[in-house]
Amino acid sequence: MAQTWLIVGLGNPGPQYELTRHNVGQMVLDELAARRGETFRAHKANARVVETWLRPGGAKLVLAKPNTFMNVSGGPVAGLARFYGVEPDRVVVVHDELDIPFDAIKLKTGGGHGGHNGVRDVAKALDSAEFARVRVGIGRPAGRQDPADWVLEPFGPAERKNLPVLLEDAADAVEQLVEEGLLAAQQKHHAPRV
Repeated sequence: MAQTWLIVGLGNPGPQYELTRHNVGQMVLDELAARRGETFRAHKANARVVETWLRPGGAKLVLAKPNTFMNVSGGPVAGLARFYGVEPDRVVVVHDELDIPFDAIKLKTGGGHGGHNGVRDVAKALDSAEFARVRVGIGRPAGRQDPADWVLEPFGPAERKNLPVLLEDAADAVEQLVEEGLLAAQQKHHAPRV
């Protein structure tokens, strides 16, 4: 039987947040679903999910977008992990990252939450920090703008031009992480772009 992976895109619910920086994790999940011609459906764990495959004969993927606000994402993630019988080492959380420049992606497993309340809540609910993270760089605001306001704003015009490529790269990183492991995905996606 193929292994099941739970791929979670963090964000906030509602149309007013859809295109904000904080929702880039959910945008990556939309890209992964679109590649497979799938649409999200309601799940009793208070999330929207797509059940699909990495590729024919490959791992089963449960793509999930919690219906809760970012800072309380853990409940739906833990509920889905229980429902599908997925251990933390086969959970991948895709989220925005202030401390990575826009247009860059970093991957890691375990470690701290780096001040990201969504990641903190997932780790608490899973009772483990040993899940993979695909961290999508959104950069920090210029000047003295509060980062809490910055993440809730839509991407700027220059960013929107490059956003489709960033989302494709992050989706590629998720797929490679599942197929080839963390190290291979890091080696490809941490390299400077040429």
